[in-house]
Amino acid sequence: MNNKDYNLTTFPAEREIVIDAGYLGAGRHIIYALLEVDVTLARQKILDLSTERGGKLSFTAFIVASFAKAIEAIPQVHGFLDWRRRLVTFHDVDVVTMIEPAAGAVAIPHIIRKANHKPVTEISEEIRAIQAHPRSSEQAGALRSFGPRVPRFGRLLFFRILKMNPHWFKRMAGTVVLTSVGMFGKGGGWGIGFLPTHNLGVTVGGISAKPGGHEGQITIREYLNLTLSFDHDIIDGAPAARFARILTENIESGMVLEGIGD
Repeated sequence: MNNKDYNLTTFPAEREIVIDAGYLGAGRHIIYALLEVDVTLARQKILDLSTERGGKLSFTAFIVASFAKAIEAIPQVHGFLDWRRRLVTFHDVDVVTMIEPAAGAVAIPHIIRKANHKPVTEISEEIRAIQAHPRSSEQAGALRSFGPRVPRFGRLLFFRILKMNPHWFKRMAGTVVLTSVGMFGKGGGWGIGFLPTHNLGVTVGGISAKPGGHEGQITIREYLNLTLSFDHDIIDGAPAARFARILTENIESGMVLEGIGD
C-alpha cells in the first residue's frame, strides 16, 4: 500500500530468523581477530583462470575453499559441545555462506557441504547455481516455512535444543559460517558480525589498494579485510592465532587455485 507520504509493505517472514539470530548471539563470549590479507596474487590468478575457462570464478568460493582448508588443518576451531559436555569435532567442514539471490532480497544461508574436499571451481558453480535458482537450496524452503508459523520463543527454544546435539546441528546449520559484506560496497573496511549459534565465523570485508612490501620492493598491493569470530568457550587464543596464520597463508598463496588450469 502506497500513499504520498510513505510506502507500506509486508515485513519479510524470512527476516524473523535474522532477528532470532540477534537474540541468540547476545551474551556469548566471542573474541575477534581483524586480519588484513594481501590478495593481489590470488585475484590475478582468479582473473586468469576466469579468462581461460570462459566463465567468472567466484571470489567468495575462493575464500570458502581457503577457509575450509584452514579448518581442516586446525579442526578444533569448529568443535561443538554436546549435552553431555563432550567436544565433538567433525572431519567435514560444512560452510554456511549467505547468498543474496537478488538485490534487496533476504540472503539465503546456503550450506556448502564438505567444502574442505571440494575444488574451488565446484564451490563457485554451486554458489552461481543458488544465485540463479535460490529455491534449489535445501535451506531456502525451511527458511521460508519455519519463520512465520512458529512463535519466537518456540524458535529460540528449538535452536538452543538443536545446539546441544552437534550432529543435528551440522545437518541443519553446517559447522561454520561465512558472511561476505565487502562485495556490496567499495573500498576497505572490516565487518563485525555477531555469531548466533556457530563457534567460528568469518566476515569478508572490503578490498583496498595501498602500498605494501613485495619481493623487497614497495608496490601497490590489494588487501582484503577479514574478521574472524571465535567462541572463547571452545577456542583458546593460541589455536585461534595458528588458525588465523594458516588462513592468511592459504589466501595469500592462492593454494586452492593450484592445478585448476592444468
